[in-house]
Amino acid sequence: MPDTEQLPEGWEKRTSRSTGLSYYLNIHTKESQWDQPTEPAKKSASGGSGSAGEGPDEVQCLHLLVKHKGSRRPSSWREENITRTKEEAQMLLEVYRNKIVNNQATFDELARSYSDCSSAKRGGDLGKFGRGQMQPPFEKAAFALNVGQLSEIVDTDSGLHIILRKA
Repeated sequence: MPDTEQLPEGWEKRTSRSTGLSYYLNIHTKESQWDQPTEPAKKSASGGSGSAGEGPDEVQCLHLLVKHKGSRRPSSWREENITRTKEEAQMLLEVYRNKIVNNQATFDELARSYSDCSSAKRGGDLGKFGRGQMQPPFEKAAFALNVGQLSEIVDTDSGLHIILRKA
């Protein structure tokens, strides 16, 4: 490749299909970041000893949460007492996900209107977070996404989510 950029060991430069911008992929963990890496890629995503979750150990995601009566706290800013079943929550999320995929609505619009999380007022934006800050199924799904990619439905103690990775 005629790329003159020298990247630290374990990194590849890629181009985002959705934005056309360059990003950097850790070939070991498959995590990506926009900023050019300055250190060799970490080989394992989880724990080990020492390092704080900075740099490529951080993502920014939007999410749309639909709670159900089996959720840890079955209430939200939208409904004081959530009575829908898990199956009903899943059907709602499938409809929302299809609208996003088919460009019938934006993630932001649907999250602002229908998310049971207080992040709804920010279009579902959770800001940046590192490893160990979210429930394990949510974290696993969020860190597995490429920038701009939408998750399948993710089940946590909080309810059911779809996640869109921003950065």
